[in-house]
Amino acid sequence: MTVMELPQARNPRATASIAVGITAVAVVPIAVAASRFFDELTLVRACASAALAAALGLFAIALARRGRETAQRTLGRSGGEGAARVGRWLGLIAIWLAATTGLALAFYGLLTLFAD
Repeated sequence: MTVMELPQARNPRATASIAVGITAVAVVPIAVAASRFFDELTLVRACASAALAAALGLFAIALARRGRETAQRTLGRSGGEGAARVGRWLGLIAIWLAATTGLALAFYGLLTLFAD
């Protein structure tokens, strides 16, 4: 009598959370660097990319959560616990970066408002 092995389950959401997290973390620095090379893109306009970074960060966290749930549901056969953890941290870093950029933009707005 042969023992049947269960097929290896996959966890693409955990892997996708890393890709989305890296993209989310890179959005603001790329926009700021692009503002140095393109005259029509000002630094203030580049800071508007913080909204995209926040949205992608939230998406990375959601993907990481779903990836962790998949790993738990398959009793660890699908793997991806570590990838989900990294994707979650990247999403949190992206949200922190977006909040910091938003605060800097708000402070700049206050400075220009009361500059008179």
